[in-house]
Amino acid sequence: MATFSSLSTAISLSNIPKMVPPRRDAILNVHPSSSQFCPRFELNMNRSLFTLFTSCRKPQLRCKPRQRSSVQCLFTGIVEEIGHVKQVGIAEHGGFDLKITAKTVLEGVNLGDSISVNGTCLTVTAFDHQLSEFKVGLAPETLRKTSLVELTAGSPVNLERAVQPISRMGGHFVQGHVDGTGEIISMDPEEDSLWIKVRTSEALLKYIVPKGFIAVDGTSLTVVDVFDEEKAFNFMLVAYTQKNVVIPLKKVGQLVNLEVDILGKYVQRLLSNGAIKPIESP
Repeated sequence: MATFSSLSTAISLSNIPKMVPPRRDAILNVHPSSSQFCPRFELNMNRSLFTLFTSCRKPQLRCKPRQRSSVQCLFTGIVEEIGHVKQVGIAEHGGFDLKITAKTVLEGVNLGDSISVNGTCLTVTAFDHQLSEFKVGLAPETLRKTSLVELTAGSPVNLERAVQPISRMGGHFVQGHVDGTGEIISMDPEEDSLWIKVRTSEALLKYIVPKGFIAVDGTSLTVVDVFDEEKAFNFMLVAYTQKNVVIPLKKVGQLVNLEVDILGKYVQRLLSNGAIKPIESP
């Protein structure tokens, strides 16, 4: 599987300028053969989203804002299947498109449905049952904040449909709103289990506690230990989990999406604004 070791050392996505709408004169002067046009979705199958995001100029098209759905997505962190990226590329609206092959998550799918892709809540914009594939759109900000920027054609991804009122809550409340990324710094087997240690920022580490929940690439996991000096935490994957999620397929140095427990963020918010008083020791 393709690695992207230079991402965390040589290039910072936070320094990538935000994409701005084109000027009116630029729109009027566009011609399909113009060099200003980026490749369409069907092209550049072997290029990563990072390459497209950093090196390709935005197509000079008038962008139509997408309507926001009133339905909020919620997941459990129990991965339903591992899909594979089929194509990545530039969308007509100026964002980025991701086409994924899958089977289970296509059952009962409708346009506008939410599917978690490596823990990122994304909206289905097209699907084909005969080809067993669906397409989602990606905003530039999503690529800045998540590990999806590392994806290339063939990359495996965790997939989970949004829960329904009758769904069993097998993991914990996962919103699909990635808080940030972490870097895998060690992967150590112990008999048929696998220990994985992930380094992240202090801003996220303060919400991570031993025996607490965390979503790693959309997988609901239990934190074993927190290492404040290393700015890291670890968790263990049992044999069954290793066969059904993408984390063991990654290598040291690669990124994973992290979403901390929403309850911890609510508590920190209430304490910081004085809504509740901290418990004082006797």
